[in-house]
Amino acid sequence: MRPLTLAQYFHGEPHGAKREMADYLGISPTWLSLLISGKRKPSPPLARKIEKATQGLVPAYITRPDLFKKET
Repeated sequence: MRPLTLAQYFHGEPHGAKREMADYLGISPTWLSLLISGKRKPSPPLARKIEKATQGLVPAYITRPDLFKKET
């Protein structure tokens, strides 16, 4: 499956999915919304945690292409 952005990942998700993800990540829903919109970038550890939380559907190289490279 091709990698997704955070916005694509949450498209069509049920109500409460963003809050649940924010709680898992240890961030506020507002911060998650800023990450989804692309107005802010996650820290490197948070990018890895997002990758883990999404079971690899949103890899770190998508959220932080300036720091991570696509693994071949």
